[in-house]
Amino acid sequence: MPGRDFIVANTKLLPVPLVPEIKLHLAEESLPIWQKTETELGAINVPPPYWAFAWAGGQALARYVLDHANLVAGRQVLDLGAGSGLVAIAAAKAGAAAVLAAEIDALAGVAIALNARANGVIVTTTDVDLLAAAPPAGAEVILVGDLFYERLLAEGVLALIEAAQARGRLILVGDPRRGYFPRHRFRLLAEYQVPVTRELEDAEIKQTAVWALA
Repeated sequence: MPGRDFIVANTKLLPVPLVPEIKLHLAEESLPIWQKTETELGAINVPPPYWAFAWAGGQALARYVLDHANLVAGRQVLDLGAGSGLVAIAAAKAGAAAVLAAEIDALAGVAIALNARANGVIVTTTDVDLLAAAPPAGAEVILVGDLFYERLLAEGVLALIEAAQARGRLILVGDPRRGYFPRHRFRLLAEYQVPVTRELEDAEIKQTAVWALA
């Protein structure tokens, strides 16, 4: 499995702070793995290793999914921009019939597979850019954890989930009100105080919420 050795060597299998039922291969420091991603893999323009961290929005959404398992139980679930696979794993543990983790970063896909195996669940991955294509027709629930941090990405995500909701899909979003999060388009479902790393965030505890489209 390409990249597996790199992930195992540069991360530790640790419980997620807000979701200790789930363990992920996580980096304890941000800068070293950021630098090693390109140098040790012998590649250029490798995406930043977002998969190596449990971001606030993903933690909140995973917590909400586990605590409201009825929303995904027995249903086809899509985790958009899955990163580490945290939210996808939560959906699988909550009883989803099938879970697809969409992540264009190939190394993240390897991390998702490792993390799913570590938690004893089955998660399928795809590296298809779903912002440039339609989500799978069978997806009944679409989960979005912390994807509103860049303008173009945020616009693409919003367009996709609005179209999906118009087709009757359930949309759940975890986001700590990032800079491009369109608050006026959402209604609040739950709020959490999420432990995060100060290296990546502006505080050690990040107030984060789970949202539904208005």
